[in-house]
Amino acid sequence: MNNLIENNIPDSKGYNAYIRDKSFAKLLEYYCGKDLFEKIENKFFELGKKVGEEIENLSITADKNPPQLIKKTRSGLSVNEILKHPDFKNLEKIAFGDFGLAAMSHRNGVFGFQEKLPPIIKYGLTFLFVQSEFGLCCPLSMTDSLTRTLKKFGNKDLVKTFFNKLTSQDMDNLFQGAMFMTEQEAGSDVGSIKTFAEQENKNWYLTGEKWFCSNPDADLAMVLARPKDNPSGTKGLSLFLLPKILQNGSHNSYEIIRLKDKLGGKSFASGEIKLNKAYAYLIGDPNQGFKQMTDMINMSRLSNGVRASGIMQRSIQESIYISQNRKAFDKKLLDLPLMQKQISKMLLLSEASRSMVFKTSKILEKADNGIKQFEKLFRVLTPLIKFRACRDARKVSGDAMEIRGGCGYIEEWSDARMLRDSHLGSIWEGTSNIVSLDAIRALKKEDNIFVLKNYLLKIISKTDNNDDLIFLKKITEQVFNFIFTEIKNDNNFNSRQVASALYYLCASIFLNEESRFCTTLTYRNKICKLLIQHKLMKRNPLESDDLDKSIIFSFI
Repeated sequence: MNNLIENNIPDSKGYNAYIRDKSFAKLLEYYCGKDLFEKIENKFFELGKKVGEEIENLSITADKNPPQLIKKTRSGLSVNEILKHPDFKNLEKIAFGDFGLAAMSHRNGVFGFQEKLPPIIKYGLTFLFVQSEFGLCCPLSMTDSLTRTLKKFGNKDLVKTFFNKLTSQDMDNLFQGAMFMTEQEAGSDVGSIKTFAEQENKNWYLTGEKWFCSNPDADLAMVLARPKDNPSGTKGLSLFLLPKILQNGSHNSYEIIRLKDKLGGKSFASGEIKLNKAYAYLIGDPNQGFKQMTDMINMSRLSNGVRASGIMQRSIQESIYISQNRKAFDKKLLDLPLMQKQISKMLLLSEASRSMVFKTSKILEKADNGIKQFEKLFRVLTPLIKFRACRDARKVSGDAMEIRGGCGYIEEWSDARMLRDSHLGSIWEGTSNIVSLDAIRALKKEDNIFVLKNYLLKIISKTDNNDDLIFLKKITEQVFNFIFTEIKNDNNFNSRQVASALYYLCASIFLNEESRFCTTLTYRNKICKLLIQHKLMKRNPLESDDLDKSIIFSFI
């Protein structure tokens, strides 16, 4: 019997995610420099191959077999453990162990390099990894950002105690990290946190309930709590490091109440935790707890943006592959005008996000070197990415599901999982309203808004084409005039419009900048102009949409 079906549903399984992404190599070379690119590219080839098959297979199984909470043994002993599926553990080994994604920003030796690797490498590899596995990227981000916050604010003895564990690539020695902040009555309103801290014989103990704790069985967690007699609001919060296992080998005095049955991110655990006078280490200045925690939150927000961008890239690549290899009405789907238009619109959002997260990773590198200008830029760009890229991922992944048709709604394929996972980014570490308000706060702080505007104008000034130069300057002035007016009004009613406008402006200018690097990236200037046309300029909905669909063919 012949089982072949003519014009069947195209299946791209087995592809190399790095190779099939036609822009990735040159963008990577642009952002990390030729010397580092030539030394590191083999790792992108290696991970790209794994993403196309091995990681995809592991991820499908892990998604269908979520972690389980084991409260007691069969003989009645309390254990409070989380049982992970073996395939999820294999994913952990690839990410934490083989590729050192939680270690490379903090110590040398990853991939044999004699120095710490810059953020673009970590985020570039994460951008690849998330195209098959989203869930594990949360524990990765938590571990990476907790290590950063501990190094930045913790005392030397505490850093010395835990640093090697947090940055280990040996799975038997690795300590994973987490953030326990949200409470049932204190979600976005962090200042309403009820968990309290009390000091006895110079030791700190935490009591309270945390409502949403991702990676709840982590070895270490950053926790916000209010020392007794401290004032209300965020100013009264202190930051603590909560160990799972105490120095005497016993479990700390807290328990996981239950795990959340989530829409997406099913492969990893999220749960509720009750702290019962749990031992913890005070981190940094006790009067700066929330400010110190925001460093970890901002890093997590950038990671959210990278994940959103990776999801969009997977969605784009799947949509192009299907459209190239399936026919309707005697034509390839890619030859149909409506399909070209749909994918082109998806590409605008996907490539805008990639330019934003890659550029911001370079800005982070300079900020971490103590350059004040880039610290200010990073503070503004991070909430913009968290707000807009995470929302756009929901749109792009939804369109990709539709392009595959009925099969896109079936869990055997990647589309349903990508769509479920995409919704997480715009909720965790601040919902869209909260993050857009934070973007306004970042702009108002000191002279941040002027630093950003001058930085963008400086990039524009290097544009070769005079028409482009005039056009980009004009739209920049228009966007900032709008932002200045809204900030002056100070009612925050249009904070989401401000965040969207500034995000798309920055993305457009970064796209234009990338297009000047080499001939294979010149198409990015087309995306720059289309992004401005569709996201920043008034358009009559009854006029014909003359979208330049030629950008699709730069991805084939």
